Amino acid sequence: MIDLGAPASYLSLEKGTPVLSRQFQQVGTVHVVVADEGADVFDALVIQEEEHLRVALAEEVESIHEFGVVLALDTKTCKKLREPTPEPEAAALPEGAVRVRLRRAWELVSGGS
Repeated sequence: MIDLGAPASYLSLEKGTPVLSRQFQQVGTVHVVVADEGADVFDALVIQEEEHLRVALAEEVESIHEFGVVLALDTKTCKKLREPTPEPEAAALPEGAVRVRLRRAWELVSGGS
């Protein structure tokens, strides 16, 4: 079993922290944490997966530790996480919180709007 260290806050995550599937297989590394700092709310992680960036919403994160993040998804599903885009899956998502979080992820990785 991989030693992930003690449970930790999203505030302690750094770029390059390993991200694992629920089978404890590494599926990427933390690229950026998406959070509403004013409300102290963790929204999502942008994950560097080889050549692609993927977004895992907060509800897809099982646990955060000192030395890694475990997603609540199997390895195969992790490979299918959405990529950050300027207009996230517009047809597939209702207007609301999920779309706002995905838009915020895009803004963080693209350097603006």
